[in-house]
Formats: sequence, C-alpha cells, structure tokens
Amino acid sequence: MELKIIARIHTDFKTKFGVPRQSGLVNELKAQIVFEPEYRNAEALRGLEGFSHIWLLWDFSQAHQEGWSPTVRPPRLGGNKRMGVWATRSPFRPNHIGLSSVQLTAIHTDTPQGPVLEVRGADLMDGTPIYDIKPYLPFTDCHPNATGGFAQEQNQAIAPLQVIIPEELKSQLGEERTKALEGVLAADPRPHYQNDPSRTYAMEFAGKEIKFSVNGNTVLVE
Repeated sequence: MELKIIARIHTDFKTKFGVPRQSGLVNELKAQIVFEPEYRNAEALRGLEGFSHIWLLWDFSQAHQEGWSPTVRPPRLGGNKRMGVWATRSPFRPNHIGLSSVQLTAIHTDTPQGPVLEVRGADLMDGTPIYDIKPYLPFTDCHPNATGGFAQEQNQAIAPLQVIIPEELKSQLGEERTKALEGVLAADPRPHYQNDPSRTYAMEFAGKEIKFSVNGNTVLVE
C-alpha cells in the first residue's frame, strides 16, 4: 500500500530537541496544517468545523532506519531500560507512523495556500508529513477507566519543573510564545539520563536559539 502525504504541519520546532514527548502536553503550542496541492479542496473539510479535536497520522520522517528491534529504550525510563516496541510510542518501529490528538482551533478555507487548519498541542517538528486527518470522537475515543501502564506511573512520578525566563528575553518571544516555551521546558526536554546542573542546553524554538540550564527542579533560560 502506498501512503500519500496529504499535508505538512508547520510548528516552532526546526529540530527534534524540545518537541513535547506526547501531544496535548503543551496546549499553548500553535501550529498550522497546510495541504499538499492535490488535496487543497475545501469540500474535503465540510463538517470538520463541528469537532474540537482531531487525530493526525503522520510520518516519523527524521527517524527512518533500516530494520527494527522488538525492544526500545523509552527516554522517560532513563534510556537504559528496555520495553517492547508495541508498548511504546517510539519512532523506531517497522512502520514509521505517529499518532497525535490535537485541538482544532480554526479552519481557514480561503488562503493563498488553500485550506489551512490551525491546531494546538502538537508534538511534531516543522514540516512533518501528514498522512491522514480524522475527527476525534469524545464518546468513543475517550476511555475514562483506561490505564497507562509504566508510562502513567512514570508521568505521575515526575513533577513539572519551575521555569525562570528573564523579562528582557520574554519580550523577544512575545506573550503567547513565552507561555508555550514555559510549557515545553516545564516538561523537561532533556534526556533523562542527563542531570548536570553545570551543563547548558540549546534548542531551536520560534526562530531563536534557546539556551537553558537545569538545577534541581528549576530551569533557567540564559
């Protein structure tokens, strides 16, 4: 079966470092979905305006590799404990397909690029290919009694970090992007085996290089 790229998403992340590990973790992050020329048809979006959230099926385009392994090392487990690939959302799988649930905030049907979707809470790099878009159905897609296995246990054990951004740096990003950056850093984008307070990390965000250090539970943007 040949998968067709129907759209690409445009976000503030030019590289993988800093991208939230799951969708919905940082709802302040905004993104736009622009359809490929073949699929720029507003009729294909008829009725979508009634849904608050959508599913995105996409390509782990920066993680393609030959072969596969039945086990992977989830970053949240420190990178040294193996779990079965089907028990994780690792990009290193036989088919490099990602799945994300995002909030649909606007539909623009008349732009120079054709129909454009505005979304929040995406966990994708800029330019990621989108294979499909489906409506999120709250009466079937939401399972209140679901359990999250080791991922839930690890998430409950990790408290959000406190983020300190000097006022003069906030002004360079603007209020909305500052809040988004705070959410990204609070979730601790570092590999979990790294915990050196003297180390300075750098990530690209919104066209800027963000340098920060982490000491205990505090992130300082430098």
